Amino acid sequence: MESLKRFWYEEEGLGTIEIIIIIVVLLAMAIAFRNVIINLFNNLIRGLTDQGNKAAEVPTPEGTKTK
Repeated sequence: MESLKRFWYEEEGLGTIEIIIIIVVLLAMAIAFRNVIINLFNNLIRGLTDQGNKAAEVPTPEGTKTK
C-alpha cells in the first residue's frame, strides 16, 4: 500500500504524461479536421503546380501557332 501511495504522489513522470496528453489532443484534432487539412494541402499543391506550369511556359512570338 505504501508503494502505491509513493507512486501516486511521484512527480517525475508528470512531464511524460503531459506530453502524451498533448499528442493525444493533437491526434484527435487532426482526425476531427482531417478533410479540412487534406483540402488545404491539395489546394496548396494545386496552386504550386499551376504557378510552376505558368513559369515553365515558353512564350511564343505573336502570329505563330503552337502544337
